[in-house]
Amino acid sequence: MTYDLIVIGSGPGGYSAAVRAGQYGLKTAIIEKDNKLGGTCLHVGCIPTKALLHTADVWEYFQNSAEQGIQCENPKLDYPKVLDRKNKIVAKHAKGVEFLMKKNKVDWIKGFASLKPRGANGLLQVEVKSDGGTHTLETKNIIIATGSEARMLPGLKPDPRVILTNIEILNLPAIPKTMLIIGAGAVGVEFASIFNRFGTKVTVLEMLPRLVPVEDEEISKELERNFKKTGIRCETGAKAENITKTDKGVKMCVGMSNGKREDMEAETLLVAVGRRPITNNIGLETLKIELDREFIKVDEYQRTGEPGVYAIGDVVAGTPQLAHVASMQGMVAVAHMAAKPAKPINRNRIPGCTYTEPGIGSVGLTEAQARAQGFKVKVGKFPFSANSKASILGAHEGFVKVIADEKFGEILGVHIIGPEAFELVSEAVAAMEAEATVETMMSTIHAHPTLYEAMGEAFNSVYGLAINV
Repeated sequence: MTYDLIVIGSGPGGYSAAVRAGQYGLKTAIIEKDNKLGGTCLHVGCIPTKALLHTADVWEYFQNSAEQGIQCENPKLDYPKVLDRKNKIVAKHAKGVEFLMKKNKVDWIKGFASLKPRGANGLLQVEVKSDGGTHTLETKNIIIATGSEARMLPGLKPDPRVILTNIEILNLPAIPKTMLIIGAGAVGVEFASIFNRFGTKVTVLEMLPRLVPVEDEEISKELERNFKKTGIRCETGAKAENITKTDKGVKMCVGMSNGKREDMEAETLLVAVGRRPITNNIGLETLKIELDREFIKVDEYQRTGEPGVYAIGDVVAGTPQLAHVASMQGMVAVAHMAAKPAKPINRNRIPGCTYTEPGIGSVGLTEAQARAQGFKVKVGKFPFSANSKASILGAHEGFVKVIADEKFGEILGVHIIGPEAFELVSEAVAAMEAEATVETMMSTIHAHPTLYEAMGEAFNSVYGLAINV
């Protein structure tokens, strides 16, 4: 059998691409090395993490219910049930992905895939190793969607109780009393937000000068202020050394930004220093596929240097490792191979969401990036403390920040930290994709009372015309 497309990897990018290919009538197979579909995002990433974050939100409501006039004495957190709920959500959606494959006539092939040289007939070949043996498939097109895995510090290995990555931390049998987190990107700060609210004493260490370093500088400052306010210790410009396991957990020496050194100990250590692409041992060297520090080089339509071979998601050089980026790249790749209209991804239209408390949502250029690119910048800011719905929710922290071009009112970036920021950013993404100006958004009616009124006020604030400040 010859396929029109074989997708290697069943994460959000891979399975979305397979579904779209099925919708276009392409004979498609998806190869997955694990025994479940869904990849890192569904099983040990986005979904289980956000399930725990939601529980942390609910737990926080119960702990502060008196403020709402609700008496809730001695609430208890049953952590095994928390984990059970998380696992049920994951299992439900894994079954959902299986259903989507059947619905769209995509063959699910279990095994480890590797690329092979083209056959004598010119078709691409994929070798699949499984418990049942090894066999080779032929196809006209391939999408590499093998994803990424957590980077580990030299000399350390993950274990289920002490040295943790995003995988092990999701299955801790009990809430630890203390936790050290190395890395203050999205993974590090989200788990800090979860376990701090569950009662763990959390310390976050970051080598760079600020938390969430990819965000606008004011967002980083606001998150650190809120973290410290809730009891999370944050040390930036910090370097962890001599990390060793002990009978009680882990210890290390930390070099601080002020030049001093401090010994730290904790029950658990989460290593959240980034993710490496899974591109080794999959046969890339057998074809004309170029790498950039383990990442695959592609063009605007996700094509590698080998005709008919595309790459999407965390393995791709130059785009952020986000599930929604992988999915859209899959749409672009499949549309291109099926000769359908294909619009390449615009790097400045990719939303970033961090599900801490307060939440973060951002799109486009930061203020520093806009100025560095030579724009004459106007900035509008509106605080959630002046938003009536935020008052109703008891969530006053944070603000909306709009970066605009002074000359034409072009929206260059929007950065939000506050209640439901990861939902609110959608308006900014749609506005920028539609090339709306600040003036367009100023004349857009925002319902009252809502959180997204703060967006309208921030756009008005660009010209000093916000009403409620």
